[in-house]
Amino acid sequence: MESSFINASLPDVADRMLFAVPKKGRLYDQCLNLLNHIGIEFHRKPRHDIALVSNMPIALVFLPAADIATYVAKGNIDLGITGLDIICESQTADDVAELTRLGFGKCKLQVQTPAINQSVTSARDLVGQRIVTSFVNLTKQRFAELEGVSIDRMKTQVRFVSGSVEAACGLGLADGIVDLVESGDTMRAAGLHAIDTILNTESVLITNRHQRFPKLVETIKQRVEGVLMARRYVLCQYNIKRESLERACVVASGRQAPTVTSLEAEDWVAVSVMIEKKELANKMDQLKEIGAIDILVLQIANART
Repeated sequence: MESSFINASLPDVADRMLFAVPKKGRLYDQCLNLLNHIGIEFHRKPRHDIALVSNMPIALVFLPAADIATYVAKGNIDLGITGLDIICESQTADDVAELTRLGFGKCKLQVQTPAINQSVTSARDLVGQRIVTSFVNLTKQRFAELEGVSIDRMKTQVRFVSGSVEAACGLGLADGIVDLVESGDTMRAAGLHAIDTILNTESVLITNRHQRFPKLVETIKQRVEGVLMARRYVLCQYNIKRESLERACVVASGRQAPTVTSLEAEDWVAVSVMIEKKELANKMDQLKEIGAIDILVLQIANART
């Protein structure tokens, strides 16, 4: 692993794990929310890109999201949050370890063309034409695959632009573009439509494969996974006759198994079980049909797997 020039050039961080988060953009606010929920306490001074964590031996480093995967891969940063698309585009997947996917920043990297051009219905129809993108490597890989040749022999012209990619077709610079699509509003406003999806992406927590602080990395990973679990599940509690317990456990089996407690009333039990939020309404209906009563739902603030 390469030595960290960040460690060497900055005071007070030599014995701290360096944790990189996006300094701005679509992931910034959600990353700060996650840091708050995993108990990382810090104060970032205005226009400062490094903040020392007060309750853990960590220094937060605020970097452009596009650079984080490279810094982690080279060992300059120990831990980072960035997009899966950035990891793939920077070709650092072999040098970083993905710890967990974070469930936010979800979008698609798509090939788009003017909706008015009905003769283009798939990415294959753009082979040999002009493509503009800020994801040059992923775009070249996709079109080389469509052409059935290596990247250096492909006919499709792929050009880099750093922003306002959606304007390229309207300005006559491209026949198609490759860009991230979240809601699709910007794409539709520019008169474009998607004809191919190259990658489904979201935010991920990554680390260098040669960790300097393996115990601390594991602690952060467990905390993050606990927050993600709490966001995904609720705790459902209900009372039911023991004779109906087996059927109830089939309806709602929990992550491991339900917790069952005998009640004073003969032949009745109390059950606590974790249920995914997206399934909650249907599960409650089914439990009621089986005979469950006093069904309560409690929010989970945090958890550990």
